[in-house]
Amino acid sequence: MALAFSSSPAIHGSLSSSHEQSKVGSQFGSFQHLDRPHILSASLNVSRRRSAAVKPLNAAEPKRNKSIVPSAATIVAPEVGDKVEEEDYEKLAKELENASPLEIMDKALAKFGNDIAIAFSGAEDVALIEYARLTGRPFRVFSLDTGRLNPETYKFFDTVERHYGIHIEYMFPDAVEVQALVRSKGLFSFYEDGHQECCRVRKVRPLRRALKGLRAWITGQRKDQSPGTRSEVPVVQVDPAFEGLDGGLGSLVKWNPVANVDGKDIWNFLRAMNVPVNLLHSQGYVSIGCEPCTRPVLPGQHEREGRWWWEDAKAKECGLHKGNLKQDTLNGNGNGAVHANGSTTVADIFDTKNIVSLSRPGIENLLKLDDRREPWLVVLYAPWCQFCQAMEGSYVELAEKLAGSGVKVAKFRADGDQKTFAQKELQLGSFPTILFFPKNSTRPIKYPTENRDVDSLMAFVNALR
Repeated sequence: MALAFSSSPAIHGSLSSSHEQSKVGSQFGSFQHLDRPHILSASLNVSRRRSAAVKPLNAAEPKRNKSIVPSAATIVAPEVGDKVEEEDYEKLAKELENASPLEIMDKALAKFGNDIAIAFSGAEDVALIEYARLTGRPFRVFSLDTGRLNPETYKFFDTVERHYGIHIEYMFPDAVEVQALVRSKGLFSFYEDGHQECCRVRKVRPLRRALKGLRAWITGQRKDQSPGTRSEVPVVQVDPAFEGLDGGLGSLVKWNPVANVDGKDIWNFLRAMNVPVNLLHSQGYVSIGCEPCTRPVLPGQHEREGRWWWEDAKAKECGLHKGNLKQDTLNGNGNGAVHANGSTTVADIFDTKNIVSLSRPGIENLLKLDDRREPWLVVLYAPWCQFCQAMEGSYVELAEKLAGSGVKVAKFRADGDQKTFAQKELQLGSFPTILFFPKNSTRPIKYPTENRDVDSLMAFVNALR
C-alpha cells in the first residue's frame, strides 16, 4: 500500500490552496449536509492559505528549505490540541458492530478532527474517501509511496486528487535504508528470502513515522479480504502495534469502517457513486500493492493470492496490519488452535464422497507404484489456508465430473508434520499444490498454473490421462 498525507479542502489552511479553490467549489458547492451547513463556508475561507511545501503532483519540484527537518511526520503532523478523552473502544466497537460505514466514518471524523487521517492504498479503499466526503466533515488522507508502485497506481492518485479536490502528500522510505538493502541483496531479494524485510523498509517504517503525527487512523481492512489473517478485525480498536502522537502503546486508535462489508458490496457502492477506480482492477487485479509483488488473480483464486504468490498463505501480510493477526497466524498456521506439531483444529475441507482422503502411507504407496490401475489427481492442502478454501468448490465439482471416469481424485493434508515430507517428495511449494499421477509413471506431474477453475483443471487431466 502507498502512504501519504492529504487533506480535504475543508481542512486546516496550511494544507489548502487558492489554486484548488475552484475545484473545491465544483466538488462540494452543491453538497449541503443538513446538520452542518456552516462547514463549507468556513472551510472555503481557510482554504485560501497553503504552505509552499505542498504542491500538486505535476508541479515542478521547488528548492528544498534546508532548515526543514527531513521527516515527513514532522512536516505533516497536525497541530496538537487538547488530548482526546479516554474511551472504552471495545465497548464502542460492539455498539458500532451493525453500523453502516458512513456512520462509523462520521463518528471517527467527529471524534478526532484534524488528528485522524485515512490510509489510502490506491485500490478499492477509495471508498473510504467517498464515505468521508459524504459526511460533510473535513478529512485527511495519506498514502505510502514505496517507489515500486505500478504506473496505473500513480495515475490513480492524481485522478483521486482532482476528483475530490484534495492533495496527497506521500510518505517515502528512508533513502539510506533502501540503498543499503538494494546494494547488499539486489532489487528482487524478496523472491528468494521473503518479502518481510523489503516491506519493513519501504512500508512499515514510513507508516510508523506517519502515525506518530496522529491520534487515530482509518483503514480499508475487511474481514473477507484474508480469512486467515483478518477475520476478526473490529470496526474500531486501540492500535495494538503502532504509536500515535502522545507516544506509547495505546496512544493510537484504529478505525476500520468497512470491516464487515463484503468486497462485492464495496464495488456496488463505488459504481453507484461513480467513484474513480484504479485501472488495474479492469486487468484482473483485486488486491493491489507494489508492482513486483502484485499480479492479477485467476478464476478460482482468493483475492489475496495475487500478492506474494511465491509464498505460503500464512505470509500474505506486509506488516502494516500485523496487530490484527491472530497468534496462531503469527505462528504460521492460519485459523484454528495451534498444536505442538503445527497442525490446527479447523474443520477439514474437500470433504465429499468423490474425494479420497490419503494418509501418509497411502500417498507413499502411490509414489512407489510404477503401474497404477488408474491415474490419480491429488491436491496437497492445509484446511486453514484461505487459498485452499477458495478452490474447494472447483475441486469438489471436478471430482463430481470425474466420478466413474477412471480417474481417482484425492487429497493429502500436507501441513504440520507432513510438510517437510511433502516439500521433499511431492514438490510442495505453497498451498494448494495439485499433482497428477499417471498410470505408467512413478513421478507425479505438478499442475503448472494457478488457474484453478473447473475447466482449466479438467483440461489438465484430459491432456494427461
